[in-house]
Amino acid sequence: MTPDTPDALARLHAAAFTTDRPWSADEMRGLLDSPHVRLHSHPQGFALTRLILDEAELLTLAVDPAHRRRGIGAYLLTGWLDSLQGRAATAFLEVAADNTAARALYERHGFAVVSMRRAYYHRAAGPDADAVIMQRRFPCGQPPVSPLPNTESG
Repeated sequence: MTPDTPDALARLHAAAFTTDRPWSADEMRGLLDSPHVRLHSHPQGFALTRLILDEAELLTLAVDPAHRRRGIGAYLLTGWLDSLQGRAATAFLEVAADNTAARALYERHGFAVVSMRRAYYHRAAGPDADAVIMQRRFPCGQPPVSPLPNTESG
């Protein structure tokens, strides 16, 4: 079953982000009610994205920990990037600096580090984590290009 209700999304987000404060069902509902937010889903994961004018943002990408490293994250990310065809000039995201698997996934899909926010993620146990801001630019009028199939992580 694909997570598509605010409650299901919140449960999956909590399972995927055990070190960070998970998003609540009310927060998920608020995002889903926005005309600019889109849900990309898979039975074991989801991505919430936003597109305003020609700027796209990956708000969150969550994969059930029991199903990681099976290409689900890459599937969701590629689906989002492909949906931006002819619609976005840039895409950006934030990721915890210590989330090396996610950072590698984003780099394989053409994202590069553009900035950092110190101590952005407040952890219940352990030190706060920096947020790495990554961006991908799309040549004007050209669609995003998906990477060669490599679905090791995600």
